[in-house]
Amino acid sequence: MHPSSVLRPPSFHTMSRHRFHTAELVKLLEPAAQPLYVLDDDLTIIYLNEACRNWLGADAEELLGRKCVYHSGNELTGLGRMAAGLCPPPAVLEGREVLADVTKFSDQPTLFRRTRFVPLRQPDEEILCIIALVDPQDLGENTPEIAISESNESQELHEQLQRFRQQTALRYRAERVVGVTPAMRRARAQAKVAAATRASVLLLGPPGSGRRHLAESIHYGGPAESRGVLVPLECGLLDLELIQSTLRSLALGPAGGGTLLLCDADQLSAESQAELASILPTAKYPLRLISTATTPLVDLPPRGLFREDLAAMLSTITIELPSLAKRRDDLPLLAQALLEEQNARGSRQLGGFTPDALDRLCAYSWPGNVAELAQVVAESHARASGTLVTRDELPERLRLAAEAAARPRRKEEPIQLDEFIAHIERELIRRALVRSKGNKTKAAKLLGLNRPRLYRKMVQLGLEEEGEIEK
Repeated sequence: MHPSSVLRPPSFHTMSRHRFHTAELVKLLEPAAQPLYVLDDDLTIIYLNEACRNWLGADAEELLGRKCVYHSGNELTGLGRMAAGLCPPPAVLEGREVLADVTKFSDQPTLFRRTRFVPLRQPDEEILCIIALVDPQDLGENTPEIAISESNESQELHEQLQRFRQQTALRYRAERVVGVTPAMRRARAQAKVAAATRASVLLLGPPGSGRRHLAESIHYGGPAESRGVLVPLECGLLDLELIQSTLRSLALGPAGGGTLLLCDADQLSAESQAELASILPTAKYPLRLISTATTPLVDLPPRGLFREDLAAMLSTITIELPSLAKRRDDLPLLAQALLEEQNARGSRQLGGFTPDALDRLCAYSWPGNVAELAQVVAESHARASGTLVTRDELPERLRLAAEAAARPRRKEEPIQLDEFIAHIERELIRRALVRSKGNKTKAAKLLGLNRPRLYRKMVQLGLEEEGEIEK
């Protein structure tokens, strides 16, 4: 095959709305021993030399004309995932030369190569194309990290996320449960055990903590031939008819079974609990049970809130997911992962967050957990004007929360009830004495007291010395 036939429309003939002499460029680049490829200003792959095609393998030619997405997740598949592994940091679109790691996203976990992205610009400063010069050797585990001249934290997070996806997510089948804290490592290890069995699983954690994603990871991480379908049910809305129809559909489905996901199982009504407890043990088809809850189900029967037999049935393996506030060290990596999901859904490609934007994200309390963070990232991605989300492009509520946290609270003075009542009594007695022109008998009558009781009150409140009252 002639090298120039690799170029397919749209290619160098119309690349980036600029004229270019295809044959001359191919003649220069094709014989190079170093793998290299070329992107247009929309990050679409328009050329790969022979060395690069050999590195990428049989599917390399199919990459031509495919846009690279700045995304490291396994949600992308096939050629889309392969192209994402070759994507440069979006900072290159600002005309800067960038050093980054790329991967061909094979099933092997460490096939990364260091790559220099060089933007070529027109005299009017518009980018003509981006040349990617790939190191001929794969990076080893002990390869020194890139010395990024601008201390680009977002690029470091992207590359950390790539390695996490390749090395951790492929093993645990939990690519959407991002985190490096001990709690998340433990949750992924437990999810791996759960995926290899048909035992029932209870996922504990606050709403928005990622319980649904972990449930999906456990289901899809099992053997494909026996996993069946995943059927989620919102337990707060369940009634007997819905339970029965759902279980019938599982029994009659093409896979003859599957996974029943009981979302918020601790909200099951007494009737629904009784129905499930009677039907589930008698199911004559493969059925896995995964449940989510905010409270351990085995803690509820002593309080009369749950059936003991059903609680035991649903809690063979229990996995706990902490709130986002309890795993703040995971937040930068998680925010980067959510931003790259937005990259995959739209045409805009962002590199990440500026350091001060990450600081503000880490300072927030996140009452809505990961679900709230996902919403904040989506809003910020839509508002960003550059290749990085700045602090001012985060939602306004984060700024207000930061200002409230920086403002010291006023110290609340305790209310001394006895002192307050004594103050009122002094004032009322003074007014009664003024109206009675000092006549204590009349003052007592105005206050609804007898004279001896008024006398005792005045002594108690220090209004007159005892001797003066006697006089």
